[in-house]
Amino acid sequence: MPFSKPVPALRAVRTATPADGVGTSPGSSASSGPAASGPASSGPASTGRENLPGILFGVGAYGLWGLLPLYFMVLQPAGAVEIVANRVVWSLVFCAILLTVMRAWKPMLAAGRNPRTVGTLAGAAVLIAVNWLTYSWAVLNEHAVEAALGYFINPLVSVLLGVLVLKEKLRPLQWAAMAVGFIAVLVLALAYGTVPWVALALAFSFGFYGLVKKGIGSRVDAVSSLTIETAVLTPIAAGVMIWLSMTGAATLTSNGAGHFWLLVASGVITAVPLIFFGAAARRLPLSTVGLLQYLAPTLQFILALTVFKEAMPPERWAGFGLVWLALVMLTIDMIGGPRRGRKLRAAAAAAV
Repeated sequence: MPFSKPVPALRAVRTATPADGVGTSPGSSASSGPAASGPASSGPASTGRENLPGILFGVGAYGLWGLLPLYFMVLQPAGAVEIVANRVVWSLVFCAILLTVMRAWKPMLAAGRNPRTVGTLAGAAVLIAVNWLTYSWAVLNEHAVEAALGYFINPLVSVLLGVLVLKEKLRPLQWAAMAVGFIAVLVLALAYGTVPWVALALAFSFGFYGLVKKGIGSRVDAVSSLTIETAVLTPIAAGVMIWLSMTGAATLTSNGAGHFWLLVASGVITAVPLIFFGAAARRLPLSTVGLLQYLAPTLQFILALTVFKEAMPPERWAGFGLVWLALVMLTIDMIGGPRRGRKLRAAAAAAV
């Protein structure tokens, strides 16, 4: 889905924005989490003061990511490979313009001179490219329901990666949510007649993407991060575009001006939700941002049923229902995090 837009974690909350638009993972008991868009937890988002602009920015970001399938459909007859290649190249162009307008080249160049930072972002770029390609293919090949499922289960995958990779400890309700999620995958495997590979590929690619971005923290702002990641991918993407053109498979210049500008607009469509997300993260508590994340896969799911008319047999509803139950359990645990924190601080103060 959308490009990454991870933000610093708050205890019991890990928030990252999806590859193509979504993806946050409430529920981790540790305080670590992916961070790429800059606001630190000590900033405005941690004060608990919500405001209307923050809500609007958050709804705008996740709403745009949720409507992304409609954009991919109007890009036909372009295929998934051409869409992703154009998205990479034009995102880099848009980021260069944005950095110039914002006079923000200095932090981007500083990050680009750090080999460790560039190496980490290169790894993130590969993961997000896999995520983008999988999502584009799914939407264009009547797997939009399964794509939405991938972003619904992404929070569960992020919690799982926290346990396996970061050795985080989960609370009982989180373990229960993981168990329900595992059962849901089994039910969905029966419903699809095979393992839901598209959903798992989206969830794990974005989950690992957030994990890689954890190494960056808030040292690189969102626009600089996006610029470096797309710069890493651009030589390959440009090569793909040239190859498609030489083989007669490219549609960029062969389907009229409207189609050309729609593909060029992929740079704006990638960056604008990211900017909105950063603005929301600076104004809202991370718990609120974590709840807003579900807007994107919900919209994708509704589009898959109402616009793309994809099938949803009873056994598939059962699997989705279990996924939603697991997310409700994680959300309840996440919402209870601040209260647990207050109790721990009160107990610590009493013991002094």
